[in-house]
Amino acid sequence: MIGRVSSNSPLHVRWLGTVPYHEALAVQHAMVASAQNHLLLLEHTHVYTLGARADITNVLVDPATVGATLVPTDRGGDVTYHGPGQLVGYPIVTLAGRGGMTDTVAYVRSVEQLVIDALKQLGLADVGRLHDYPGVWVAPESGHPRKIAAIGVKLVRNRTMHGFAVNVDPDMTMFNHIVPCGIADKAVTSLRAEGSAATMRDVVDIVARLATSRWGNGESTRADVAWLHRDDDMSAFTQNAQSAQTGERVNIRLKTRLAQAGVTEGIGISERKPEWLRPKVTFGPEFISLKKRMRDLELVTVCEEAGCPNITECWADGTATFMINGERCTRACGFCLIDTRKPEALDSDEPQRIAEAVAQMGLTFAVITTVARDDLDDEGAAAMAATIRAIQQRCPGTQIETLISDCRGHTASLDLIFEARPDVLNHNLETVARLQRAVRPSAGYARSLGVLSAAKAAGLTTKSGLIVGMGETDEEITEALIDLAAVGVNIVTIGQYLRPTESHLPVERWVTPDQFARYAEIGESLGIGHLESSPMTRSSYHARQATQAAAATLVGTSR
Repeated sequence: MIGRVSSNSPLHVRWLGTVPYHEALAVQHAMVASAQNHLLLLEHTHVYTLGARADITNVLVDPATVGATLVPTDRGGDVTYHGPGQLVGYPIVTLAGRGGMTDTVAYVRSVEQLVIDALKQLGLADVGRLHDYPGVWVAPESGHPRKIAAIGVKLVRNRTMHGFAVNVDPDMTMFNHIVPCGIADKAVTSLRAEGSAATMRDVVDIVARLATSRWGNGESTRADVAWLHRDDDMSAFTQNAQSAQTGERVNIRLKTRLAQAGVTEGIGISERKPEWLRPKVTFGPEFISLKKRMRDLELVTVCEEAGCPNITECWADGTATFMINGERCTRACGFCLIDTRKPEALDSDEPQRIAEAVAQMGLTFAVITTVARDDLDDEGAAAMAATIRAIQQRCPGTQIETLISDCRGHTASLDLIFEARPDVLNHNLETVARLQRAVRPSAGYARSLGVLSAAKAAGLTTKSGLIVGMGETDEEITEALIDLAAVGVNIVTIGQYLRPTESHLPVERWVTPDQFARYAEIGESLGIGHLESSPMTRSSYHARQATQAAAATLVGTSR
């Protein structure tokens, strides 16, 4: 078979929903360096992309005037459009062969054939190739051929990037502002324009099945983020009612989103926890001293704000996670206890006070986290960078881990933090693809992978975390670990979700210590440098030890 893959590994198919172009590109670049075979399926926000040899005169208007962006990219081909209603597929697979031009052409033919086969199964009988014009065409042998799918690929040492874009039901007027693919005398069409009533989900399902046969040797895994409807309410969790069955307060939006994700049962908040989830709390002199120091310096710790069960253990060890940018978060994640009232102004002296606390404590490893500050132009990134630099100047021997928000995916904000060079860049995935919408509606699975991918590209040691017991399966945890490994994450933490209040996500299950040990085995078998996995693990639990273990793994691998 032309364009065949060289390994027997399954194809990991991911439906990622709507993803800005630069975020998907960052994930692709990270995954190219892995050994896993992925197929990323998604829609983009409105964007025009330029191939490596594109003619800029084929862009007929300023994209900003039609609500789009313009992005130069490293694929082949000329200018094309991506947007809602168009299925974009990015196969990231290892091809057999030596990676020359012959292999590239054969792979392009393979991608074209996948799309042709899919469209025929969707009812378009007269569809195929048009001589001298890459892509997939409706009525190619007629006097009026119409392009329905664009193809643009790149091979990096036999690993594939970029892929195909199938017009399902996009806004076709967006093609009027460019010369699509540099072809001025040929029309563009869509499934809907050709009379097909196929939905995006119909197309995704067929493409996923055919791709499994073509690039996965008949084996695949699948993970989908929530399928959204145009009228879905994605606002924060504010509608509450009282359950007639349990008497607990129920968040209506939260409950609805969980039900849509297939989670309908939960453990009552008053139910007794298993023995392994009862932390030993000892308020010794070290704890009291550290708490007084925090108050004297007017600092906030996430240990207190998030109700961390490990607070006495960590504080007795002289370790704490400092939280900057205030005590109020602009997000309303379903698992988090942080205050979500209107944020207050930033404190310009905070970086210096934190650096002073690190010095007074004699820390060799400091963890800095932040509330999300979507209300700020830079999402609070400059304050994070200032805090990193303040510690570096005051305590040059101290290693620094930062636990950051996604900064809404804004490259400029993320770069501010990356350029400050923390020793570890931590950003939590939190949960599996299926539950993202219910657990953290203001974030996204692909966006988090994009943040981690960008940090890896910046040369940073990367870290991420998962919370379990919210309705995911063990198989879905494995898929999330596969994705984290594929984007090069060095350290992963996995811990049991504990419900803060009855207005938060219910606990769906108690995960046993043996299963946590199994997660660690799976992650390390995938090449993740260190897994901190136990019922009581939280993002910065044993952070110093985890960083040392991951560094040792990297040294061993380089040898």
